[in-house]
Amino acid sequence: MKDIILSKQTEDFARVCLEACIMLEAKEEDRLRFVDRMCKVLPLLYLKAEVIPLVGEDCESRLEEKVSEEMYNNVERRIAGLMGDDNIYLETFHPDIKYSDTPVAVKISESLADIWQDLGNFIAVFRDGNPQTMGDSLSLCMQNFRRYWGQKLVNVLRALHAVRYKNE
Repeated sequence: MKDIILSKQTEDFARVCLEACIMLEAKEEDRLRFVDRMCKVLPLLYLKAEVIPLVGEDCESRLEEKVSEEMYNNVERRIAGLMGDDNIYLETFHPDIKYSDTPVAVKISESLADIWQDLGNFIAVFRDGNPQTMGDSLSLCMQNFRRYWGQKLVNVLRALHAVRYKNE
């Protein structure tokens, strides 16, 4: 596991995670600039997650969640305000779609805040520099990528792409 933690792939992934977190936390004023930046960092984040070697799913540490509900809500509200009327998109990969006769509406702000929460927790633990918790944090983040936020990332990227190019 130590080899994976110290690998170039993990270093690159951590760097892109940090960049994405900074962008999502920033007090951006311009919707199109924000959308443009998200359309660039999200594919890179997906790519960097994909090249991390498969890590085990055993977490020996009790990882503290560093991102609070209040922090999450602040990020989600700020992005919702920035996105305005473009915040809602129809989701075809939502788990509830198979039980629904109508489309499922999802918020861009909520999807991005969900991704940010996982990345924020990963980065906060990774910064501490403890090899055991770093490995466990990477393992948990990769599990969540495969099971949860990887799909959310590609879904919200589709919605952001539509916002970015809707007037062309």
